[in-house]
Order: sequence, then structure tokens, then C-alpha cells
Amino acid sequence: MKKTHIPGQSGFTLLELLVVLGIIAMLAGIVGPQVMRHMAEAKTKAAKVQVEDLSATLDMYKLDIGRYPTSEEGLKALIESPDTAKRWNGPYLQKAQIPLDPWQNEYHYVAPGEHGKFDLYSYGADGKEGGEGEDQDLVSWQ
Repeated sequence: MKKTHIPGQSGFTLLELLVVLGIIAMLAGIVGPQVMRHMAEAKTKAAKVQVEDLSATLDMYKLDIGRYPTSEEGLKALIESPDTAKRWNGPYLQKAQIPLDPWQNEYHYVAPGEHGKFDLYSYGADGKEGGEGEDQDLVSWQ
């Protein structure tokens, strides 16, 4: 097979490709950290929404049963009927599974709580009590 060269048709030079790659790398260096910061904020906001949703679900459970699940029953009572719950009308969660926080940790549930009828919280990205920014605790009582 014979290759034919069409006049006026050419590809990019190596220098042009290197310039384009340099510009892309520079943009990634500037934009990347901003995107990561917004992702951390989004996870924190998502955890707050999940805590609020789970709190509302626990309120629905209380309307049916007359009490909140005990610490021993935990959030599992929202998807499986405890032996002591005679008027259980669940599962109370759509996917019939207890959601994890955005950092893939389980939510902590204590009833009765120190701050109200129940305490529902996530320790944030670090998984430890306290912290700031993405590591802050997200709680149901604030």
C-alpha cells in the first residue's frame, strides 16, 4: 500500500503538544485544590442532611411505637422490628438499610440521650470526637 501525502495537511508538533499539556497541568494545579475544598464542604452538608433525615425517621418510629428505639436496639430498629415493638410499621428507611455517613462510618445513636430524647451524631472525617472543618462532629441536637 502506498501512502499519499496531501499538501497542507499536517499534525501538531511536539512543542505545541507540550505547551497544551503545560497549560492543562497549570489549570489542574489551580482548580484542583478548590474542587477538593468544595467536596469536603459537600460531605459535611450531606452528613447534616442525613442526621436531620434520620432524626425525622426516628420521630416517625416514635409516633408508631410510642417511644424511640433504645440504644441496644439502635438504628437497626428502623429496618427490622424489635421484639418489643408491637405496632412497628416499617421499614422506616427507603432502602431498608442504615446509611453510613459520607466518610463511610456508622452514625452513633444513644437513647435516652444527654442532649434530648436521643443523640444521633457522626464524628466527621477523622472519626474522632471534636475537630474543625471536615473533622467537626455533626450532631442532631444543634
